[in-house]
Amino acid sequence: MPSPRGPSHARSRPLHWLVTAAALGGVLGGAALLEPAGAASTPSAGRAAVAPGPDADTARYPLDCGPVEAQVVDRATADLDGDGRAETVAVVRCAAGIGTPPSGVYVLAHPAAAGERPRIAETLVDPGEGMTVQDLAVRGRTISARLLGYSSPDVPRCCPDRARDVEWDWRGGKFVLRAAPPTGSV
Repeated sequence: MPSPRGPSHARSRPLHWLVTAAALGGVLGGAALLEPAGAASTPSAGRAAVAPGPDADTARYPLDCGPVEAQVVDRATADLDGDGRAETVAVVRCAAGIGTPPSGVYVLAHPAAAGERPRIAETLVDPGEGMTVQDLAVRGRTISARLLGYSSPDVPRCCPDRARDVEWDWRGGKFVLRAAPPTGSV
């Protein structure tokens, strides 16, 4: 009569798992040691190293937060203008204890002189627009985000009822906004 757990040759034992793990470790270890002919071991081979972006926490933002501080809730860095120095894109809002305060999106450039704060090179989303910003990402020279907003003043500020994905591309020395069609449009 066959065993309810299946035939004995089909059951895995600790030795089977040990042999499988050792073989997998050998394959992965060998792959890590080998590299294709002509591959470079440094990420900057063939291109100039990019200086890091400005520190978003040290910038001064044009927000009126009253008694609370401005808060950097997201950031990303990349050399957006191709000058060899990374810019920092920061999503900033007032540090409210409750609710969803509006966000601003700022592109920070390095300060003009050593020891100074980073400067705001561009405001992509002004907090006065009443938007909340999510999913900030930078790929190459493109900044993308999801903007959440409200269809009317009657919608509670906790619960945005509008969303739109947007991108800003660096072209011709400036950021060009490109928005996805609104949800439900043709």
